[in-house]
Amino acid sequence: MDRRRRVVKAAAAFVVVLLLLSIAPTGGARRDWGFHSPSSSVGYTEPNTKPDVRNDGQGFVFNYTLAKAIVEYASAVYMTNLTALYTWTCSRCNDLTRGFEVKCIIVDVQNCLQAFVGVDHNLNAIIVAIRGTQENSIQNWIKDMIWKQVNLDYPNMPNAKVHTGFYSSYNNTLLRPVITKAVRKARRLHGDSDIIVTGHSMGGAIASFCALDLAISFGSDNVHLMTFGQPRVGNAAFASYFAKYVPNTIRMTHEHDIVPHLPPYFFFLPQLTYRHFPREVWEHDVDGNTTFQVCDGSGEDPNCCRSVFVLFWSASDHLTYMGFNIAADDWSTCRIVLRRSVEQLQMNLASNIVMSRHSVDVVIADDSVQIY
Repeated sequence: MDRRRRVVKAAAAFVVVLLLLSIAPTGGARRDWGFHSPSSSVGYTEPNTKPDVRNDGQGFVFNYTLAKAIVEYASAVYMTNLTALYTWTCSRCNDLTRGFEVKCIIVDVQNCLQAFVGVDHNLNAIIVAIRGTQENSIQNWIKDMIWKQVNLDYPNMPNAKVHTGFYSSYNNTLLRPVITKAVRKARRLHGDSDIIVTGHSMGGAIASFCALDLAISFGSDNVHLMTFGQPRVGNAAFASYFAKYVPNTIRMTHEHDIVPHLPPYFFFLPQLTYRHFPREVWEHDVDGNTTFQVCDGSGEDPNCCRSVFVLFWSASDHLTYMGFNIAADDWSTCRIVLRRSVEQLQMNLASNIVMSRHSVDVVIADDSVQIY
């Protein structure tokens, strides 16, 4: 076992040398990821037609219009203006998410966590969105992820191991009890609606544990997960359990995005390293056409994003999904940003200068927990 672990570490050391080049900042204009004409070979979409995309070989349906709505939520949760989130008037709070009813905003300053829960009446669904990594720390976070090992036994799942940090960010912070309470309250007020959980990057990893927890509490048929650019979170045993408990899952990956490749997966040591759960949908360019390829049910389809050679992995592709900017709107240090946002919201609520048409719970954890 020790020898096999040494092999894993040696392989990771080799990978890191290559990655240090691939995650270096790139200059020039960002590539236009607008949608173009369809590809004839795999699933596709155009901005005006917005059809469902089906991979007939897999019998799996990818709903493009739904994905466009969910990516807006994954983008909006990054907004640092909590007052605009409270009233759902932020610059990313429009288009397909217009009319969204915010029920709860959660901010954990010390752990750099932010999330919201609300009701999308058009989808007849409860939305849970969890914020990802602060943009100015992405490169350091990526480098750190190369070395992570599966090191925590997941409760009540024999042989399932997961990433301690991602697991703890949901299960050992404010997120788990507050999200569960908010979802239960929303279902009581609006009926037993489906629950859609989303997040980007680290937020996608945390959203995975959230979706699993909610599926166990509310039933697998009622919980859907759609993440964007999430890293691996557990080993093969965990991925197998996850697919069983949260079968309604889509992991969106984009072109050469580096994060879905981390922590590394080594096919020759599958039980000792991380493994993605299914189902991946890979957004990439094929002969000038933006294509959404529905991948196989393994979670590690070699013909999807894993087909991208390590030297072509990109950090910049991590920040755009389905044409949306999906990153933080402030490059400052995470805790400074969140504390400043919290203080502004507190002032606005105390002075009654901000109003919402609906009752919104605001739960803040800093040195103490304050509930409005």
